[in-house]
This record gives sequence, structure tokens and C-alpha cells, in this order.
Amino acid sequence: MGYFDGKLHAWGDPISLFKYPGLNLFQKIRYGLFAFVCVRRNSWPVLEQESAKDWILRWCGQSIYDRFWKPLFDFKFYEYADDISAAWIWTRIRRIGRSRKSMLEEQLGYIDGGTLTLVNALIEGIKAHGGRVHLRTPAQRVLTADGRVTGVQTAEQRFDADAVICTTPTPLVNAMVPDLPEEWKQRYDAIHNIGVICLIFKLARKVSPHFWINISVPGIEIPGIVEFSNLRDMGGDTIVYVPYYMPVTHEKFSWPDERLLAEAFACLQQINPMVGDVDVKDTKVARLRYGQPICEPGFAAKIPPVKTPIEGLQIADTCYYYPEDRGIAESVRLGTAMARAVGERAIVEDKPLLERMTDRA
Repeated sequence: MGYFDGKLHAWGDPISLFKYPGLNLFQKIRYGLFAFVCVRRNSWPVLEQESAKDWILRWCGQSIYDRFWKPLFDFKFYEYADDISAAWIWTRIRRIGRSRKSMLEEQLGYIDGGTLTLVNALIEGIKAHGGRVHLRTPAQRVLTADGRVTGVQTAEQRFDADAVICTTPTPLVNAMVPDLPEEWKQRYDAIHNIGVICLIFKLARKVSPHFWINISVPGIEIPGIVEFSNLRDMGGDTIVYVPYYMPVTHEKFSWPDERLLAEAFACLQQINPMVGDVDVKDTKVARLRYGQPICEPGFAAKIPPVKTPIEGLQIADTCYYYPEDRGIAESVRLGTAMARAVGERAIVEDKPLLERMTDRA
């Protein structure tokens, strides 16, 4: 769904595209062909060196870019807006395009109970295998000796370790792992991130019947809203998520929560004037300094390998999902691969011991 020209318009399928009044027939055909090719494409290296702006302009033209894409890029990436990887944007279009039971029916899924269900299952699995989970115990430094990882230091305790998986945002890596070679530190420093402020509204009234609405309207500095309660039941409440992506140096990143909430709520009221102050049951504001990696053209070559030169140390954050965007599925995929790498290393290192035990038998 899209909020264009001050109105909600169905979007994302061929019928909606050809019914949309803001484009002529040639523009609709051009945009439709672009979307079709994106969904059908399976390979991305050819897009790796091109910016999303140039790519969309080449396929769709200036008017379509200005109407639908430029506001989204501007209010998510600001000064980086013209230099985002076409491969990264392509994967987002393809994922949405393929999340359909049919050409006209979208299909989305969710975990009952939300991400907490997955986190709780992971914790129980760790405990069942003899592991321990330490909450509110931030790691301060990864310890090494003779080119190998030896443990992790927190404010109050040292944890000895033969292997460490580090998933902190890449801008924090160099301070946490000071023993990395200088060329590796430079590669982590070269990866830029943008901040995000997450606003959550609990309302007594629906804003819309839609899960996701992209916004492209002058004067609204929000790329879109997500109405979670239209995907799954939230106990009868309407839950709306409003993301504010921006550099942490932007003045708005330091705005008081009340000012941000007021601006975002005005946006919700513009979409649905029936929503009033009396409908607000609760709000929440959270800030994340490293919310979104900036994936420019050629980004794949910038990402250091997961396995570092320090034996036993693996490092990865959400930029390693590239060209995919951040998501739970990608977290599970990469986390599983890193955990298996630790297990495979342990098997290789213990092989002589296993052989000796077999000989004794």
C-alpha cells in the first residue's frame, strides 16, 4: 500500500499499478516491466557496481523515480540517498514480489508471540546443552594471545573461551578487538551506518487495514509506517510502528520524545483523520545509533570475511546479510553458519584425541 498524492492507493500488484491515476500508460508499462524483471531475476552481481538511483532511472525514468523512490531514499538515507547499491534495493523488491500466493494475493508469516518466542527457545536450547546466558553483562574486550582468541572481558569478569562470535555493530569492533591487524580495522571503519528512532503507538482505533504503507508525500519526513496488528492479533489493540531513519548528527535525532511523537502522530492523522488523541493508549520511543548499514555500490568487496586473522574469532553484524536486508531469517541463517564453523573447528582440533582414544579401545 502507498500513500501518494495525499491519498491511500493500492500498490504492489499489476491491477493496482494500472488503476493508479498518477501515471500514464507508458509509465505504467515501464514500471510494471521493471518490477517483473526484479522478481524474476535470481542473480545480483551485475547490479553490484550500480547505484539504485541510476538503475531505477534507467528502467523507469525521472518522473517515476521522483514520485515514488526519491522521497523514500531521502528520508531513510539523507546524504547517502544517491549512492545506495542497486543490488540491495533489488533484493527488497524481489522478496516482496515473491511473498505472494498468487499475482494478486500477498502472503506474509510471523512467529506466534513474536521474536521473543525465538529468543526464549534459543536460551532454553543453550541451557539444555550446558551453556549459560549472561544478561546485562556487556562485553568490553575480546582477549587474545599469540594470534588466538582466549576470552572476553566484561566490567566485572573474564570469560575464558576457545572461540568467540562477535555480532556487535561494525563501528564498535575496533574498540572491542584492539588486537586486530590495522588493515582489518580500516575495513571495519569504512562501513558506515545510519541511526534510527523507533516510535511505537498503541491505539484504540485502526489507522488503516494495511500492514505496510510507503509514504511519498511532500512535508512528511517518514518513509512509511507498519501496522503490526494488521498482520497478527495484538490483544485487540492497534500497534503502529513509525521508523525515523537519519544520521545521528541530524538535529531531529536529539529531539525530545514528545516532539517526535507529536510529528509522527500528525502523520497518522493525515492518513486517517478519524484517529484522535483520545485513541492513544500508550507510546514508546527507542533510539539506535547503528540501525542500518549504508550499502553503497561495490559494498560486497568492502565487507571483511566473517573469519578473522585471530584464530577462533568470528565477526559479523547485519551488513553481512548483503545484498539481503536485515531480518530474523537472515540472522538465523548467518548465526547457524557461524555456530557450525565453531563446531567444525572443534572436531578438527579434537581429531588426534579421538584417534588416540580409538587406538586404546
